[in-house]
Amino acid sequence: MKEDKVFTQEINKKFEFDEAVASVFDDMLSRSVPYYDEVRALIISLILAEEKNEKKILDLGSSTAKFLLDLHSKMSTNMRLKGLDNSKAMLDRARQKCQAFGANIELELADMLSYDYKNEDVIVANYTLQFIRPIQRLELVKKLYNGLNDEGMFIFSEKIVFEDKILDKQMIDIYYAYKKEQGYSEYEIAQKREALENVLIPFTIKENIQMCKDAGFTKIQTLFQWANFVTFVVKK
Repeated sequence: MKEDKVFTQEINKKFEFDEAVASVFDDMLSRSVPYYDEVRALIISLILAEEKNEKKILDLGSSTAKFLLDLHSKMSTNMRLKGLDNSKAMLDRARQKCQAFGANIELELADMLSYDYKNEDVIVANYTLQFIRPIQRLELVKKLYNGLNDEGMFIFSEKIVFEDKILDKQMIDIYYAYKKEQGYSEYEIAQKREALENVLIPFTIKENIQMCKDAGFTKIQTLFQWANFVTFVVKK
């Protein structure tokens, strides 16, 4: 796995999922998102608890297909796995990995805002919605609700902000200390923060829950939280 060195040099543009990011994305996730591997494993276990042939699993922002490949390696039935991403660089990497592992995973270059969701059983979006403009986010979640089967489930993980501004600042400081422990320099952390400004826009937990309610979901629960990173499970 190639090490993430994207922000060791000065960045003069907003963050985007280009080839430079795609080439180190697996390392970036593991070192930038606390308990990323554990959360991924937890979601996979939840899906496997109710696995069956032909069950449709759709991963939004599937990037290099790491989540889908892990799920594929553990499932014992013929579930139908599909990933959507709007980055060609990410999908090129994903296709290479799927081919190398001989994994039957469908990958599509698509805009999740305009994609036609139909008869989905499980939709997963790990740290994806936060990159959707807030004004469009609710409309997307409404589309997901309408595209899920009656017993469908939507699982999503997000970086969040706290309503208590003092606590929010403390959590940011704790997170930055975590990133330094993962080997990132203060310069890299500052560079990435600047590149992500106005690109990654997090909600509070309450705002995420309200968004799901406004979309039509009635069963909304948190599955995991570490500081300002939360995983939600919602059902119709």
